[in-house]
Amino acid sequence: MYSQSARKKALEMLALTGDFEKSARMSGISGRTLRRWAASAAGPQQRTRGAKFEPYGDEVRGKAMEMARKGASCRGIAEALGIGSPDAVRYWLKGGGTKGARMGGRARTPEGDEPAYAGFEGGLEERIRQLELENDILRGAVDLLKAGSLGSMSNMEKTALIDKLRLESDRPLRELTDSLRISKSSYEYCRAKLRAKDRHAQLRIDIRRIFDGAGGTRGYRYVHNELREGGVVVSEKVVRRLMAEEGCKVAYLKRKRRYDSYKGEISDAPPNLVRRNFHADAPNKLWLTDITEFKLPSEEKAYLSPVIDCYDGLVVAWRIGRRPNAALANGSLEDACGTLSPGQHPVCHSDRGCHYRWPGWIGICEGNGLTRSMSKKGCSPDNSACEGFFGHMKDTDNGNH
Repeated sequence: MYSQSARKKALEMLALTGDFEKSARMSGISGRTLRRWAASAAGPQQRTRGAKFEPYGDEVRGKAMEMARKGASCRGIAEALGIGSPDAVRYWLKGGGTKGARMGGRARTPEGDEPAYAGFEGGLEERIRQLELENDILRGAVDLLKAGSLGSMSNMEKTALIDKLRLESDRPLRELTDSLRISKSSYEYCRAKLRAKDRHAQLRIDIRRIFDGAGGTRGYRYVHNELREGGVVVSEKVVRRLMAEEGCKVAYLKRKRRYDSYKGEISDAPPNLVRRNFHADAPNKLWLTDITEFKLPSEEKAYLSPVIDCYDGLVVAWRIGRRPNAALANGSLEDACGTLSPGQHPVCHSDRGCHYRWPGWIGICEGNGLTRSMSKKGCSPDNSACEGFFGHMKDTDNGNH
């Protein structure tokens, strides 16, 4: 065991020389013991496992710099001052001890939308040079890239602007990269990408030729198949990407909107009395009605409005016309009511089309004692028996001719 006086003398020798090995040799103790004493003497500044990291103050950094100037090693300084890692000491010695610097000694290139120069530096000539540089950058951003601000420019665009400014002026590269807030490594990478030869140059020409030859009406699958038949092996994904880059977009004709009789809840809707049970035990107990559209060979359209009896599927009455109007729907219902015998008051089920909610239709139903029933909104299965009649009729119509 060493006495307190021996321990004190060894620590004083260490503080005087700043070298663990030399102080240990002069004090007659081992270097490991001296390091342990120095770490213990550092007290609260020593980092412990799991403890929250606190930034080292200027006083600790100053002591570390002073010991380094006296020849102490980074590990020895860290152990003497209770610094968690000798790497921190190395970082300070390389310039990281000052705000904004890094291990390489050069400040990190700032990024953002503001000019790199926060203010004017140097004399009048330097100020003029800085102003001219900022004007050239802004003018080039607008003329070359149509960019409104530096912050909206990508690194590729900044690289193109730097190359343009280097051709037009004798400004050094470092000045331009700092002003546009792009690192030199990023600039060199983007510059190499811009100068790289397009390996798909011929493929782009072939794709454009095939696409234009088809009148701009065929997609990437057709183009890919044509390329394969021509002996060009390429992925479909590449074809899709190149077609998008070349602006090869297929022009589609807008499909005309299908006929829809729904015009909103223009009147109170009666309840659904049928509930998809399309069975009737006698004629004229349950009727179904709807309007369907037919496309004629002359590109014109015709509309059919039948009234169907659920007892045997008989078409009680029907009207056909060129317009899906109230006269068409009301006419077929009036014709059907004309077939009723006294005392027959069927349920008439329909969808929620506007024809079945207008006063004319409601008046015909009330005048003949019909009970109205309606499907749920947008639910075609609620009137599926009538829809099935339309489908069967169109299938057996051999192409609607």
